[in-house]
Amino acid sequence: MPNLNQMELQHLRHLIGAHETTYQKLNTYASQAVDPQIKQMFTKSAQDALNTKQKLMSFLENN
Repeated sequence: MPNLNQMELQHLRHLIGAHETTYQKLNTYASQAVDPQIKQMFTKSAQDALNTKQKLMSFLENN
């Protein structure tokens, strides 16, 4: 994969930050949820956000 230019790197960092924020918020919501199904939904969504963040970070490591 070719090296990313500065604008692409900036966008990638923004996306990584957004997914980290989403992960943190969903974890907080999960910890406050009373209904087990809602808690599970937030937990799964938080994990999905973390997985996506990690995939995006791999682009930075290869650059």
